[in-house]
Amino acid sequence: MRNLTKNAGYELNAEYDFSSGVRGKYAKKYSRGTNLVVLDPKVAKEFPDSASVNEALLSLLPIIKRHSHALAK
Repeated sequence: MRNLTKNAGYELNAEYDFSSGVRGKYAKKYSRGTNLVVLDPKVAKEFPDSASVNEALLSLLPIIKRHSHALAK
């Protein structure tokens, strides 16, 4: 395993420009918890943003719950 500590001596390539970067821009969001999911390209084409994916999945929850209750009997 490589040593990735702050003082490991790694240098960034010249083409990496972080001069307009904002430190901690997403820190609050990630501290609340984030789930990253990689979608199949066909699915991503139909659901281009997280809101559309969430809407579709939330609409399936009642069906999943009914099905799981039926299996439990």
